Amino acid sequence: MVTGHVFIATSLDGFIAKPDGDIEWLISRDDPNEDHGYNDFIKTIDGIIMGRRTFEKALTFDSWFYTVPVIVLSKTLSESDVPEHLRNKVQVSNLSPRNLMSQLEKGGWKRVYIDGGQTIQSFLRENLITDLVITTVPVLIGEGLRLFGSLTDDISLILTKTRAFPSGLVQSEYKVCK
Repeated sequence: MVTGHVFIATSLDGFIAKPDGDIEWLISRDDPNEDHGYNDFIKTIDGIIMGRRTFEKALTFDSWFYTVPVIVLSKTLSESDVPEHLRNKVQVSNLSPRNLMSQLEKGGWKRVYIDGGQTIQSFLRENLITDLVITTVPVLIGEGLRLFGSLTDDISLILTKTRAFPSGLVQSEYKVCK
């Protein structure tokens, strides 16, 4: 079975972006001298599933930095919305999380990085996330896009590791109880 994995940062008050999607509060805290484990994490991943807003934000960066295939989960975008230079790197899907994971399994994928607040929430609701690496940035932004939303049932987690960095970032790793 394909497993879903989360690697994401939040503000101390639980937001992944400001209401308008701005993440400057996160980018400005990035210390190139600190290894937060993203490069090692991405080496274990067959591809990324991200939501529309995360994809649109990634398009604003100076360059496309994803080194594995990306699937954008969206009910409003189509393949024609993918810029020409990314057509061999990005595809759009409107499948449900469970159906998409089933399709990826048939394609030989084993480990998938799930990115974007609403996308992570939908995969959690369908019990498709195996573990989460959440890096908390010591900043309060007051309002914005939350990492976690409403749930129909509790989701129990087991803390497996916590690391504190000199910059003040705290990274916690959780295994999702199935």
